Amino acid sequence: MYGTCAKMRVKAENVDALKKVMDEQMSGDPIPGYQRSYVLSENDSDVQWLFVIFDDRASYDKNANDPAQNERYMAMRGLLEADPEWHDGMIMEG
Repeated sequence: MYGTCAKMRVKAENVDALKKVMDEQMSGDPIPGYQRSYVLSENDSDVQWLFVIFDDRASYDKNANDPAQNERYMAMRGLLEADPEWHDGMIMEG
């Protein structure tokens, strides 16, 4: 498995809007190789951590280079304080 972890600062007034955008994006056409995503909201904070899991790096890279993914990102980006801090890599089960 391969994926990304993004540290995001969500504008307080946009927390619900971000969830709605993410839910709508995941209800569309399936993304090849996409397995699952999770969001962790830090306690008493405007920080959220996004975890996205793909079958492998090839499917992750293909999605990352898809113009449709850039559109999905831009819809989320407008709800954030700043660009997310991204961390990509191999995911191991424990």
